[in-house]
Amino acid sequence: MTDRNAQIEAFVKNAGWGDAVVSHLAGDASNRRYLRLIRPSNAQRAVLMDAPPDKGEDVRPFVKIASYLTSVGLSAPRILHQDDDAGFLLLEDLGDALFASIVPRNPELENRLYSTAIDVLVHLHAQPAPDGLVPYDPATATSLSALVFDWYVPGATDMTDSAERPGFEACLQDLLAEHAADCDVLIQRDYHAQNLLWLPDRKGVARVGLLDFQDAMLGHRAYDLVSLLQDARRDVPPALEARMRDRYALQTARDPQAFATAYAVLGAQRNLRILGVFARLCIRDGKTHYVDLIPRVWGLLQRDLAHPALAPLKALLDRALPPPDAALMEKLKSKCATPRMQ
Repeated sequence: MTDRNAQIEAFVKNAGWGDAVVSHLAGDASNRRYLRLIRPSNAQRAVLMDAPPDKGEDVRPFVKIASYLTSVGLSAPRILHQDDDAGFLLLEDLGDALFASIVPRNPELENRLYSTAIDVLVHLHAQPAPDGLVPYDPATATSLSALVFDWYVPGATDMTDSAERPGFEACLQDLLAEHAADCDVLIQRDYHAQNLLWLPDRKGVARVGLLDFQDAMLGHRAYDLVSLLQDARRDVPPALEARMRDRYALQTARDPQAFATAYAVLGAQRNLRILGVFARLCIRDGKTHYVDLIPRVWGLLQRDLAHPALAPLKALLDRALPPPDAALMEKLKSKCATPRMQ
């Protein structure tokens, strides 16, 4: 038994779940993994988050944000037991009914699920944000988007320094400052179908179970809409995207045109960052399957750049970024840090 497995066994026992059957549930793009615990006597279930501190993980932000979300009436997992120093949490098990799983099987539910997810954001953004959140301001957002020049461009072209980068950073930061500078709500940052659960036995906005929010920051209210409606992992119909964006703007009394512009700018910012992150996950971390998601992200980026307000950024990126054709994607995979065993 490895030391980490021994620690898990001791944590589970101390939590009073020593009789539970433990099985692997999921991992993600971080170093966290999740295990499901089921008691044979009564089928009671819980989820164990394993977040090793020696790999840079910290459970305390998750605990803080989960407690805040539940305090305002939303369905984040309740914390059943915790060991912050060891990096373990025992969480309420909200089930397996991910939006990403439900919609392909029940497409007639898509509008209801996404409408409720929008209502969650309306409700959340009406609450005072918790103290201590770091602002996702134009400078920070621009810095994170520059990952596309750190990983995607070098991976695709072998060029380690792009002449377009300084102009890109100045242009994007100016656009964000003009159209999406407000940092007045909690943004979860990974608010999408793979992290949202449908809980039909609950009422109102509590019907959406929330996961993966430990990286929350203080940001613009359009950011999580982009995360939800421009999903890197599934195609959201453009008509649904427009309808849900308008639903939010109407319920929050936003000017639709100004909000659509902010949405496009933040969409470009987020999709540029994701291109860089997905290339990094392949090249540095050996996770080649993220490369297969890049064409969808590229398509979303092109839709955002088609907004008239983004014309200067589009002209610059047309020169700087090669499109992800089959040869480019294979080149990225060839630079994977480990053999392609996913």
